[in-house]
Amino acid sequence: MPGGSIYVQRDEKFTGASPQWYYETYWREGAKIRRRNRAIKAAIGFAAGLALAIRFDLAFSAAYALLAAGLVAAVDWFMAWREFRSTAVWRGKRRGEAITGKLLRRALSKRGYRVLDGRAIRDQASIDHLIIGPGGVWIVDNESWSPDIEIASYGGRLFFGEKFGTKVAKPLVDTAGAFAELLTRETGMPVRISPMLAVHCGQLPRGGMLHAEGLTLLKPRLVSRLIRTAPAGALSEEQIEVLARTAARELQRV
Repeated sequence: MPGGSIYVQRDEKFTGASPQWYYETYWREGAKIRRRNRAIKAAIGFAAGLALAIRFDLAFSAAYALLAAGLVAAVDWFMAWREFRSTAVWRGKRRGEAITGKLLRRALSKRGYRVLDGRAIRDQASIDHLIIGPGGVWIVDNESWSPDIEIASYGGRLFFGEKFGTKVAKPLVDTAGAFAELLTRETGMPVRISPMLAVHCGQLPRGGMLHAEGLTLLKPRLVSRLIRTAPAGALSEEQIEVLARTAARELQRV
């Protein structure tokens, strides 16, 4: 067995598997431990609820204790479920562009913004979302990394763990410039496009957002919030319409 040992029995958990496969396998194997810990927490909640009920001389003390235990167990289950679900895009179970697109349309459509999904300059770079509205123009791509990858900025440089992030930032910044150049040329209006990257999995700094090397990286739920903070008036309704029509005509759907 290449790379193996004839003296050590082969463990099927470690054969030809991706990090995502390992993650799901360990998650399933840890279910028994999570249930045991949840039961311990619920017991502590029961004791605390009973003590409080007795302390304040409440009727049906046992009912309050059971309620407290149920709430503790429910919160613990929800936190574990949310942690696992946050890796869904990285595990290939959900599509990041579908999640972000839905969030963008829900938050921005009624505010005068146009959201165009899956656009590309013919035979060149593509992006997941193009947003045009009163506050300006943005492009948004979606990406996901391992849950333990720390995404940070040091001295203005972007890092993913110990690796430089220039190979991630530069193509998206260049694409924003190419899109802006095309729209400027076709409409005669000066267009500036801000690039953003929606990070579905990976450890962003506290607050869920950072800016480095000309790129803003943030959690998907924060994309529309950041766009809404841009002062309105950068583009009029007529300009938004012209840009949206031009983008729909000149940019290829992907």
